[in-house]
Amino acid sequence: MATRTEPPANGPVTDHYATLGVRSDASPQEIESAYRRTALEAGYQDDGWRRVRDAYDTLRDPEQRARYDAERDGFARQATQGKKSHNPIDRLFPNLPHGWRVALDWVVTIAGAIAIVLAIKAWVVNPYRIPSSSMEPTLHCARPAAGCEASTSDRVLANRFIYHFRSPSRGEIVVFKTPKLALQACGSEGTFVKRLIGLPGEVWEERSGFVYINGKKLNEPYVKADRRDHDSYGLMDIPPRHTYIRIPKGYYLMMGDNRSSSCDSRRWGLVPRKNLIGPVFATYWPPSRISFH
Repeated sequence: MATRTEPPANGPVTDHYATLGVRSDASPQEIESAYRRTALEAGYQDDGWRRVRDAYDTLRDPEQRARYDAERDGFARQATQGKKSHNPIDRLFPNLPHGWRVALDWVVTIAGAIAIVLAIKAWVVNPYRIPSSSMEPTLHCARPAAGCEASTSDRVLANRFIYHFRSPSRGEIVVFKTPKLALQACGSEGTFVKRLIGLPGEVWEERSGFVYINGKKLNEPYVKADRRDHDSYGLMDIPPRHTYIRIPKGYYLMMGDNRSSSCDSRRWGLVPRKNLIGPVFATYWPPSRISFH
């Protein structure tokens, strides 16, 4: 019978169960069968044979197997205790009961998820609802409000960071904070959604419902014939009246696509760039209206 090699006192314990390919609760018959099979596979090569024989000699004897199990379990516990947890909760509260640690894990996870959502809404993307008919038919509002074409208001997404990297462009549908005169002129204030029409340095005017930029008629396929008004305005006619000949630097002129029913820059003036939140890039609700702009 081969002599069993004892593992070093402070070294790792060889996994004899893994050598024979059996579970730690294997019966003597399973160990015997596994030994015969594994020995045939290992052949008579010195290293393979010695490992298989050493595992078999240890596990077939009840007393040796009991000592080996105790030694093996003790080493496993030491290895587990020696591993440092990367979980900050474990580091901050090493003696916290398991139930409390699980509960705290959930609290931190939920709080983190909420923080991420709020951060995304504050700096990346934020949803908005279209409450009025000022952008019909490009963006729908819900009936029975006047001029609305749909039973459900469109929900849109605005890119909140893109204007930190580029300038606003004409024709973009933009979410912005209203100037102070909006409450007086429209009866509402806060966040509006309109189309950007006039850029800094330009001369804007409306003649019988058609927009002219620097004297040239602007092509506006998004304005439908039945939604066009017949008004005429110049920059001198918008608040503060008799002030601007050109749109000043850092300001923009906004108009709704539903010109006959839009309370926009013609009523409450120009919008400073600091008030621009970002361009609308998608409609995400209702499902039948999902689209990119």
